[in-house]
Amino acid sequence: MGRIARLPEDVSNQIAAGEVVERPASAVKELVENALDAGARRITIALEHGGKRRIRVEDDGEGMTLDDARLAIERHATSKIQLADDLEQVGTLGFRGEALPSIASVSHFRLRTRARGEESGTEIRVNGGTVAGVQEVGAPEGTTVEVADLFYNLPARRKFLKSDVAETTQVSRMVTQLALGYHEVGFTLRSGPRLLLQCPPVGSLRDRLYQIYADRTELVEVRPEGGAVAVRGFVAALTEHGTQRGPQNIFVNRRVVKDRTITHAIFDAYSRASIRERSPEVHLFLEMPRETVDVNVHPTKAEVRFRDQSRVHQVVRRAVADALGTEAIPEVRIRPGTDTGLPRPERMPRSSQPLPGAAPPVFTGRWTPGRGWPYDGLLARETLTASAPPPTGGGVPEGALASGALAAEGGFTTSLVPLGQFRDTFIVAVDERDILLIDQHVAHERVLFERISERLTTGRLESQRLLEPLVLQLAPAGREALLAHAADVARLGFEVDDFGGDALRVSAMPAVLETGTCEGTLQTLAEDLEGLDRGATAEEALRNLAARMACHAAVKANDPLTPEKIIWLLAELRRTAYSTICPHGRPVMLRLTRKEIERAFERI
Repeated sequence: MGRIARLPEDVSNQIAAGEVVERPASAVKELVENALDAGARRITIALEHGGKRRIRVEDDGEGMTLDDARLAIERHATSKIQLADDLEQVGTLGFRGEALPSIASVSHFRLRTRARGEESGTEIRVNGGTVAGVQEVGAPEGTTVEVADLFYNLPARRKFLKSDVAETTQVSRMVTQLALGYHEVGFTLRSGPRLLLQCPPVGSLRDRLYQIYADRTELVEVRPEGGAVAVRGFVAALTEHGTQRGPQNIFVNRRVVKDRTITHAIFDAYSRASIRERSPEVHLFLEMPRETVDVNVHPTKAEVRFRDQSRVHQVVRRAVADALGTEAIPEVRIRPGTDTGLPRPERMPRSSQPLPGAAPPVFTGRWTPGRGWPYDGLLARETLTASAPPPTGGGVPEGALASGALAAEGGFTTSLVPLGQFRDTFIVAVDERDILLIDQHVAHERVLFERISERLTTGRLESQRLLEPLVLQLAPAGREALLAHAADVARLGFEVDDFGGDALRVSAMPAVLETGTCEGTLQTLAEDLEGLDRGATAEEALRNLAARMACHAAVKANDPLTPEKIIWLLAELRRTAYSTICPHGRPVMLRLTRKEIERAFERI
C-alpha cells in the first residue's frame, strides 16, 4: 500500500482556511470585500468578543439565488472570473472562491441571502464545513453572514488569538481602511453595544477622512497627474511634528495592499526634504491598468506585484515630493486670554504711569530696518528675475540682488515684502494678506542643504585651498574613517592626509564653510562615516553630511543682516524645492494671518 493518501475534504478545507482566515479581522475583510463586489451601498458589521464568539456582516448588495448560494460555499466557486486569462484583468476584490468555504469550515456558519427581484430568500447553515441545512426564508434584498465560534474545531489556532480588545482593534483598523477606499459606501461597525464606526456615504475622500479622523488640516493633498499610473490622496505635511508613526493606508485599484516598493518611494520623498526619521501618515490611491499589476500573489490578496516596479516607484515618489513642495506655511495661533505680561491701561497702577517729559522706555531688542532701508524699491513690487550667485564663504553675500518684491512660488504669495530683522534672529515680512516670521538660520540652512545635496549628486563641492594647513587631533576611529573614505571626503571639498599619530592635515576645505567651523564639521563627518561602515547606505550618509555642512555654514541666530542679505536669502529660499522645513525638520517660517490678528483684537 502506498504511503501517499488524499486528504479528507474537511482537512483540506481547514488547511486552506489557515491561509485565508488568520483571525477574526481576516474573516471580516473577506466578507466585507464580497459585499463591496456585490454592489452594496451600506454595510453593517457587528462583533461579539472581538469576533471570536460572533461576527455578523449585513449588506444591501445584489444578493444570491438558491443555486448561487449553494455554490458559494463550495471551494473555487466564484462569479468573478471564468478563465485563466481573467486573472490578468481582475477588477474585483475577491476572485479565488475560497473565502466562504474557508470560513464555514472553521466555524458555525449561517448565510441568509435574497437576490434583487426575488420574492423569497435562502438560508444555508454550515457547521465545521458540513452543510447542516438549506431552507427558503423571508429576507431583505442583500446578504447577511453570521460566523459563530470561530476556530471552535481548531483549538490550536484558537489559543493563538489575542484578547478581545486586540482582536476588535484589528477589525476596526481593517474596516477603517475599507471605508477609506469606498467613500460612496456607508459603513457601520459595532462591538457589542458600542458603536465603533459610523460613516454614511459621502461624495469625496476628503469628506470620508473628516468622518474618520475629524479635521486634518495638516494633511497635504496629492493630486493625480496624467499617465498610466495615477496617484492621489493625502500625506502628512513636512512641518507636522505629531506622532512619529501615523496610519498608512495604501490602495492599488481600490485594493488595500502592503507593498515595499510604494512604501520605499514614500519614505524616499520625505528623506529628500529632511533627514529626520519619520513614518508619516499617508492615504494614497494608485490607479493603473489591471494588466500591469498581479493581484494573484498571496491568498490574503494583500500583496501585489507590478510589471514595471521602477516606474511605480518613480511616479509615487514624484507625486508625494511635488505635494510636499507645495504645502502651506504653518500658521501661528494667538490663544484667547493669553497673558502678555502687560497690564491693561485701565488697571495700570498710578505709580507705573510715565511722568510728563520722562524719557521713553528703552527696548533690549534690535529692530531693523532703520534708516536707509530700501522701502521704495521693495514696495515697487517688481518681480525678481535674476538668480543670485552662490556664496563664496560663510554667511550670505552682500548686494546679491537688486531690490524688489518676491514673486509667488511654493508657500510664498504673490508679493513678499521684508520689513526687517527682529532680535537679529528672525526676519519679519508681509504679503498682501498676512505677516510671515522667518528663522534666518533655518532658512539659510534649507538653501545650503539643497545646493550641497545637488552638487554632491552631480559631482563634488567647490573647494578652497588653505594658505596654512590645519592639523587636527581626532579619535582613532574617526581618523581611520576619514582616511578610509578619502574619496567621499574629497567630494565634500576636503583634502586630508595622515600627519602621524592621531593627527590629520587638512589642506583644503569646502568653499561654503568658514575656517572656524572646519574642525567641528570634520568631527561630525567622521562620526557619519563610522555609521556608513556600520551599514548605513551611502545615499543616507551623504544626506546627513549635506545637512551637517549646511548647518555649520548657515548664518546663525544673533547675526545682524543687511537689507540686501535679507532680500537675497528670501529670494533663494523661494527657489528651494521644500521651503517649509530645514533638513532636520524644524519649521522655516510661520504665518500670522490677518484673520487671527483681527480675532485677537476682537474685530471679528
